[in-house]
Amino acid sequence: MKGGGVRRVAMLSVHTSPLDIPGGGDAGGMNVYIVETARRLAAAGVQVEIFTRATASNQLPVVEMCPGVLVRHVVAGPFEGLGKDDLPAQMCAFAAAVQRAEAFHDSGWYDLIHSHYWLSGQVGWLARDRWGVPLVHSAHTLGKVKNMALAEGDPPEPRARIIGEEQVVAESDRLIASTTDEAKALVELYDADPTRVSIVPPGVDLEVFTPDTGGGAAGARSRLGIDPRAQVLLFVGRIQPLKAPDVLLRAVAQLDARHRERPVKTLIVGAPSGSGLAHPKWLPKLAADLGIADIVEFRPPAGREELADLYRAADLTVVPSYNESFGLVALESQACGTPVLAAEVGGLPTAVHHGVSGLLVDGHDPLEWATALSGLLDNPARLAALAAGSRPHAKHFSWERTTAELMSAYHEAIDSFASRTQRIG
Repeated sequence: MKGGGVRRVAMLSVHTSPLDIPGGGDAGGMNVYIVETARRLAAAGVQVEIFTRATASNQLPVVEMCPGVLVRHVVAGPFEGLGKDDLPAQMCAFAAAVQRAEAFHDSGWYDLIHSHYWLSGQVGWLARDRWGVPLVHSAHTLGKVKNMALAEGDPPEPRARIIGEEQVVAESDRLIASTTDEAKALVELYDADPTRVSIVPPGVDLEVFTPDTGGGAAGARSRLGIDPRAQVLLFVGRIQPLKAPDVLLRAVAQLDARHRERPVKTLIVGAPSGSGLAHPKWLPKLAADLGIADIVEFRPPAGREELADLYRAADLTVVPSYNESFGLVALESQACGTPVLAAEVGGLPTAVHHGVSGLLVDGHDPLEWATALSGLLDNPARLAALAAGSRPHAKHFSWERTTAELMSAYHEAIDSFASRTQRIG
């Protein structure tokens, strides 16, 4: 893949830094997406500058993430104690800092803007008009879609976000959707122009997330201190109602996990974020209330190498979310040869090949999830067959493919923007 006419890209990630470890706070799949695509764009000769909000006074103004990729920490509001819902009030300050950085360069320094999440899209919209370059936007999650599938007790996305998303969709020169379902939602719920929507599935690092390094599952369990006899269920992600880790715990409680032929161990890897921050201990308390605290282990967000070992150590990765724009955890697990039990929502039916690399569950009834879990844990041959299909399915979703398709979308955005500008001129 070559950069072609794309020399420099300004990426905007207002509310979360690509340098943060995914799995807690506001860091998740979007962070992974930005890091992996930026690295590969740089390898293809495209210079990438990522603008994100500074969250600590000791952060350097500019950090080289890797050759060809700079992360610029923008001061906009207080460093700490500012939640995502408070950020709209800081968009003016953020936008001013972004434009100030561009002002130090010659006119036309950036070839395009790629904004991630609606807050960044608001800044990108303003910068697009100022710089005269196209705006490419990735929503990652959509407020209207989230509000259609709320977890019990989860507050709906505010009206301000919905309006902001509608504005960004209307103003973007190219919208990037992860799946056909997301593209459909953009058109039907946000009145997006279908000719401006590109479907670009996310990917997985097939060199980091591999089935066997240093002894396979047994070696991974030894390194991580996990009982080699146990049947291990793994949840990876932010601890909030939207991700539904409580559904997994309630299902495990119905399995009578202690009295099975092989004991069941549940690993929860992540930290509170979003609405989970209001009650940061809610999940450990639930485990205690269900009487399974001794067979549930909570671990903090892990780096990529440790995370790959966690996938290898597990018999099954469980993704019970109420909504997922795609589901990178499912891809990473399958790339390591570990099948997935996932909710049939959002992009998960694309990320998981039902009956081949994992199974999909319709709904969030803990009893149905317990039945699905026992159906796999009690059938080693079935579980092994799904494990065998996991890596081949994941190999369809490399970051190299994602970045190549993203580059094509960039070129389309530049060409259509130039044609439209000439017509107006």
